[in-house]
Parts: sequence; structure tokens; C-alpha cells
Amino acid sequence: MNTKFRALSKHFAIGFIGLGSVVALGACVDAADTTATDAPAAEEEVTAAEPAEGYGTEEPMADGPTVVDLAASDESFSTLVAAIEAAELTEVLSGEGPYTVFAPTNEAFEALPEGTLEQLLLPENRDLLTQILTYHVVPAEVMAADVTSGEAPTVAGAPISIMVDETTGEIMVNEAAVVMPDVVASNGVIHVIDQVLLPPDLAL
Repeated sequence: MNTKFRALSKHFAIGFIGLGSVVALGACVDAADTTATDAPAAEEEVTAAEPAEGYGTEEPMADGPTVVDLAASDESFSTLVAAIEAAELTEVLSGEGPYTVFAPTNEAFEALPEGTLEQLLLPENRDLLTQILTYHVVPAEVMAADVTSGEAPTVAGAPISIMVDETTGEIMVNEAAVVMPDVVASNGVIHVIDQVLLPPDLAL
């Protein structure tokens, strides 16, 4: 397991604390049948954090494109995909998950101060870029219908603030609006947002 993933997994463990207060999921996963007919396979190295108890129970697609695959298949997210590659997060976000990714469009990245994106994509700023990108990822699958107002932890460690308009159903994440919810992938879900989320006290 590489150093980057160990660091992200540590954030996962921290981030699960208090997550249930943000999103209420009624369904519970039935216990899997543990009866084995063959000899047990060798234990594989863990490559993704386990979801919090009672949370992330929405079943992702068994097969199909990952959150990274879906983003890469849409030109509207070409900047996000380039940033994920520059931060060397492609393999992590293509893992088992589940993840909820708040995905900024190209226009959202273009709205950053002039020259900011170019600086973030430089190799020497990889850690800063990683911090920003992981601030867009919740380490569990959260469908739009299950979101309630409050805070949600992120892989970056700092929580995001979520506000749900009970009348219109509109979801705000910090200052960004969810413009397309529930793009379901095999390892989670994407909610498209119209602004880039920046961790608090981040020095650009």
C-alpha cells in the first residue's frame, strides 16, 4: 500500500466520526451469507476504507464505470480529470470506495483567480492540489434524497457545509450549488457542482 493511500485512509477513519448526523439512511445491508463451499482465498491487501456503520448502504452498480471513468467520459470535466491525474489520485478514486464526489465543471475551475489552476497543476504543488481535490470527496455513498443540512466530513479532513432547501430541494455545498445530482458509478456517486470547493484557511 503506497504512502498516499495510507494517508487518505487515515483521513477516512477520522472523517467517519459524526457522519451519521449529516445524512440519514434508512436502509441497512443484510448480512452476507458466510457459508463457503471452496477453500478460503488468500486475504488481499485492503485498498479502500470500510463505510461507517449504518451509512453508505445505498448499493452502487455491481459493474460499470467508476467515478473517474464517468468524469473522463464527459468533456465538461476535462479539467477535473487533469487535476486528478496531476495529483496522482486516479488509482485511489478508481478503487472500491464507496465515494461521493462533488465534481466541479470546467467552468467552475475557470472561475478561480487567474493563474491559480496553472499553479496548482505544477508538480511542486501536488500536495496542495491533493488537499483541494480530496475536499470534494466524502468517504461514503450519499444520494441526493438522503442529504440533510449540516456538516459532512471529507477525505481532506476538513468538513464541508451542506444546506438543503426543503421547499425546492436545492442542495448547496459551501457556496457551490449542486446542478446535477446522482450520477451513479460502480464505486459511488457524483454530484455536479458549479464552484470549486476550497478548504478553510487554504493559502493559494
